[in-house]
Amino acid sequence: MLIKKTVVACALLVAVTQVHAHRQWLLPSSTQIDAKEAWVTIDGAVSENLFDFDTNALALDNLQIVAPDGSLLSPSNSVTTKFRSSADIKLAQKGTYKISQSSQNIMATYTLNGESKRWRGTEENMTQIPSAAKDINVSRTFTRLETYVTVDKATNSVLSMTTGQGLELLPLNHPNELFSKESTRFKVLLDGKPLVNHMVSIIAGGVRYRGILGEITAVSDKNGVIEVTWLNAGMYYLKITYPQADEMLVDGKRPAMPTKRYNYALTAEVLAQ
Repeated sequence: MLIKKTVVACALLVAVTQVHAHRQWLLPSSTQIDAKEAWVTIDGAVSENLFDFDTNALALDNLQIVAPDGSLLSPSNSVTTKFRSSADIKLAQKGTYKISQSSQNIMATYTLNGESKRWRGTEENMTQIPSAAKDINVSRTFTRLETYVTVDKATNSVLSMTTGQGLELLPLNHPNELFSKESTRFKVLLDGKPLVNHMVSIIAGGVRYRGILGEITAVSDKNGVIEVTWLNAGMYYLKITYPQADEMLVDGKRPAMPTKRYNYALTAEVLAQ
């Protein structure tokens, strides 16, 4: 069997210097809720230290909330401050909810009057690139962030609701029933098809307290599947990018920007046994 099993344990992580990189993420106030009137608050941020509010808020303009019956919900309250955006969601149904945020950004390079220029923006703002520009190269980046929240008892209806577009991580075990000392399987998808021999980055929360990033990787097998064995409880961040940096190299050199780039990140909680 070609599944690569990854052991997630602080004691087994390689002690490397923390890499300074900005990450986008969603963080639910709770992943399992047992209350007569259930609510969850979703925070969105961009930060250097994972799950710390230290850089910028992440706009939650495209927040999608799928209820256990497949219906779409809207947040009841939303607010954006310097370091975070927050949305309150009333969870009237019992079962598992899928919460996601998607975005698209564009980077372009061009020459104008013999000078090289760079531009960043959105699809609708591309008219800002001067009409006299030449040698225009455009790269579109699609980002999808996801998390799951369960009220009372876990259900499976939303787990298979993939979009078939871009990068996605299909849970093969329930993402709100993850426990330390147990294994979990996910299938990596690109445009709805298994992505073979592709790397998934796994980072545990609490980076600022252990002093190292502690990033480890799992590689998908011939069916696009990875398997992770969790040895510690806590919040985790599973990140995928496509294409990977080594896949863009030509004769050891980085080529021009790819026309499409994809980012995906899942926030999941692992509970103690």
